[in-house]
Amino acid sequence: MKNIHILWVDDEIELLSPYLLFLREKGYTVSSINNGHEAIEMNRDNDYDIILLDENMPGMTGLETLQKLKEHKPHIPVVMVTKSEEENIMDMAIGSKIADYLIKPVNPNQILLVIKKNTEQNRLVSEKTTLSYQQSFNRLGQDISMASGYDDWKEVYRRMVYWELELEQSQDPNIDEILLQQKSEANLGFAKFIKRNYQSWFTAGNNDRPLMSPNIFKQKVYPLLDTHKKAFVILIDNLRLDQWKGIATVLNRFFRLADDDLY
Repeated sequence: MKNIHILWVDDEIELLSPYLLFLREKGYTVSSINNGHEAIEMNRDNDYDIILLDENMPGMTGLETLQKLKEHKPHIPVVMVTKSEEENIMDMAIGSKIADYLIKPVNPNQILLVIKKNTEQNRLVSEKTTLSYQQSFNRLGQDISMASGYDDWKEVYRRMVYWELELEQSQDPNIDEILLQQKSEANLGFAKFIKRNYQSWFTAGNNDRPLMSPNIFKQKVYPLLDTHKKAFVILIDNLRLDQWKGIATVLNRFFRLADDDLY
């Protein structure tokens, strides 16, 4: 773990000595100041990983200080600490892009959690994701070797894409190599499956075949038209599932996804 440097700004900073001691014992470097003006200067002259900022301070308020801090170093997460539970204060703080919000009195573990979430999240997510994939590796390998039908291969593909996207956050280069080898194994098995079955899917009267391009409109579009609902058809050629997941993230802000069948 890298050395995390915290700046804590509070006009009653001397009352927070137990919290500062707690964080230092956890291995954090903690600097403290009791007013917004000096906090802004300290932020200009130092590289902090996170700032804990009291909202209710005399002179320059926490919200005013927050604005100045963000003007100079917008990338540094700022956690607002306040006694106020007024909704308008929360709205203004959130609108000013705070990283988190704590209401006094806070306990040490709450502070520790918010610091970890905002300074160590990438590392912790990477470690947990890598561990989860390692735990799923053998089962996924068994599913690849035992896949016999098209639905089996769709499920294998969905899971491979899921882990590929999840492990983008991994900081372990070895896990990327392991995933690549497992993808190669899956590709080889799927290619054999296609070779064995592809020609039979075009045999007259064969209803046991997966959804394929010639049947897209018949199976997916015409049933919508029969209900007299408006339907937009957007064709994107050669779209992979991982690419679709990126598009879906944007679309989910505006629409509810009802189905994402594969063919």
